[in-house]
Amino acid sequence: MDATLPAQSLIAIVAIPFIAFAISEDRRAMSASQILWLIAGGLALQYALVIMLLAMPWTRGLFDALGGAVLALQNATDAGSQLLFGYLAGADAPFEVTKPQFAYIVAFRVFPMILVLSALVRLLYHWGILQRVVQAFAWALQRTFGTGGPLSTGAAASVFLGLVEAPLVIRPYLSDMGRGALFATMVCTMATVSGTVMALYAGILSAVVPGSAGHIVAASLINVPAALMLARLAIPTDFTGGPSGLDVHIEDPPRSSVDAVVQGTMDGIGLVAGVAAMLIVMISLVALVNGMLGAIGPVGDAPLTLQRMLGVVCAPIAFAIGIPWSEAATAGSLIGQKVILNEFFAYLQLVELGKSDPGALSERSRLLLTYALCGFANLGSLGILIGGLSAMAQERRPEIVALAPRAMLVGFLATMLSAAVVGTTTWSVPS
Repeated sequence: MDATLPAQSLIAIVAIPFIAFAISEDRRAMSASQILWLIAGGLALQYALVIMLLAMPWTRGLFDALGGAVLALQNATDAGSQLLFGYLAGADAPFEVTKPQFAYIVAFRVFPMILVLSALVRLLYHWGILQRVVQAFAWALQRTFGTGGPLSTGAAASVFLGLVEAPLVIRPYLSDMGRGALFATMVCTMATVSGTVMALYAGILSAVVPGSAGHIVAASLINVPAALMLARLAIPTDFTGGPSGLDVHIEDPPRSSVDAVVQGTMDGIGLVAGVAAMLIVMISLVALVNGMLGAIGPVGDAPLTLQRMLGVVCAPIAFAIGIPWSEAATAGSLIGQKVILNEFFAYLQLVELGKSDPGALSERSRLLLTYALCGFANLGSLGILIGGLSAMAQERRPEIVALAPRAMLVGFLATMLSAAVVGTTTWSVPS
């Protein structure tokens, strides 16, 4: 690895907090010393998590265990999928397969796992395991950032629950939360991914990112302190408030383990339908745009495409987090697709690129992109967040609408900051 690359990641570590402060609603709300302490505290917690999750002696064992869990989930899901779909879901084909590279069909291999994971998350809630994990993480955030109970719990829940589900656990407090606390809650949901898709993304990335399961979990955890720190810089007022402790509670809790599985499965059906529809529409729109751009003719001896344009625009961001300039356009294209489309599409493109052109991105660049793409901050999620929060706190809808675009931007910056923090390290990638 080029010895200058870890130092290169410092560009983003310096620039990103400055950008968050530059878009602040009130730059005079905090003194210079308070700002420096906030940035130092947020980065210190991020580095502490990086050291604990990536550099400790037991890291490899943890990553192997998480990878084994994801593989077990995939195998279990395949068993159910193959019963219904046969060789389309990976079972032995009743004919000779001449092109096995095309045998992996997303609809029959990926989407069923969403159903299984959705049921498991609801089951873990019924058993009380999810609540204890969320409360432990919320306690750590309270002690580190001095946040109130609702914000701490909402931030912790965002690591395990989705865009709408995480705010639901603090729904009774949304109406009375301070402006800064509400904004920070929104940023945390944008800067993380839910437990329902963590294992899904890990399974998809396992072919091109060693230890992908551990890195996806680490990314979502590391993103939370980044989100809280940057949110405080952007909206520095009314950041605390609410009770010091808070129970995790969701609407219509399951009454039994069987009920939990049924509820989770039904929720997963809607999620699968939404993801499938979004992928079809988005990929179709990208192809349509590329067709129109193709009418312009080649630019620089290659057809002009949306991916190339996004690569040019986002290449400096990719370079700032520590990716070599020779790979920055390719990486920037994936970052741009993540923001305009979603992280699922970007991860699929990362895997496809790793298989079709392994030399396009180094192992380190693929690792940094795993962290950079790990968040819900995209245009589609913006609408979901506005709709969900507005339904929970109707009287604050104008405020939510006004804050949402900035929350998406800051959530995006949080994922870039986490990638840069990982980029400054020189530890080997667990396999």
